[in-house]
Amino acid sequence: MLVKHDYKNEDCVVNSLLDMYLKNRKLSEALKTFEEMSHKDVISWNVMASGCLQCGEPKEALGILEEMKKVGVKPNKFTLATSLTACATLTSLKEGKKAHTLRLKLGDEVDICVDNALLDMYAKCGCINGAWGVFRSMKDRSVVSWTTMIMGFAHNGQPREALKIFNNMRSERVHEGGFIEEGWEYFSSMTSDHGISPGEDHYACMVNLLGRAGKIKEAEDLIRSMPFRPGPLVHGDLEVGKRAAEHTLALDKEDPSTYVLLSNILADSSNWDSVGKLRELMDTTHVKKLPGSSWIDLAGNG
Repeated sequence: MLVKHDYKNEDCVVNSLLDMYLKNRKLSEALKTFEEMSHKDVISWNVMASGCLQCGEPKEALGILEEMKKVGVKPNKFTLATSLTACATLTSLKEGKKAHTLRLKLGDEVDICVDNALLDMYAKCGCINGAWGVFRSMKDRSVVSWTTMIMGFAHNGQPREALKIFNNMRSERVHEGGFIEEGWEYFSSMTSDHGISPGEDHYACMVNLLGRAGKIKEAEDLIRSMPFRPGPLVHGDLEVGKRAAEHTLALDKEDPSTYVLLSNILADSSNWDSVGKLRELMDTTHVKKLPGSSWIDLAGNG
């Protein structure tokens, strides 16, 4: 139909076709369409790279963005966010540092969402000092920033530091409710303004924000609207988090991380009887909590 009506040179139409293929995980068709495009703007490159991530191909996503640089297309904040997410997925600190350099070059063009992605990249790559440096340099911090830093310390074997950051967040009276409207604006603009389909990480952040603000129904409605099966999303609200963890256990009874998540949620509410029963269930089903670990780059890139 596009060829028949000669729409193949219309950027917005071809970008929509590209997005359609990627949403349906037709990566080969999307790549073919992308290669045949006579003109690729920054949105086209971002859509293709973001789509590769959604299809479980982070290396392909980084390759697309590298090619984008070579042909001279100027990246924007969405390019950077996609690059950082790919680096976090691959735990590639070397590539992540390259993206950090780009963030510095973009300067004021970058918003808090990109800095949160940068913070998350360092934390997931096991470079907690890098994450802490980003966190300290942020002029503005959202609840996502605080949560990512807390989880970064916790996942990298520094629980005391995680508790310190949590207490600092409470002392600064960080309230999630004030970020709801801003969060929806960023979330919606990905599709409406930039032609990028939100990935699971984006949905997780939005659900987390809604849950912490007590907007239980909105959070659950968003989970139901996801175009893919949700993974184990971490929610601050007790009931939302508990339901999410129980739903994940129904899908996979051998996932230790979900038992730990549910145990922490119950402990936070001082429900010690339920914590004890959950630990007994872990013993009877022979589920073992994996010890914390950090990444070390032996090539000297860390």
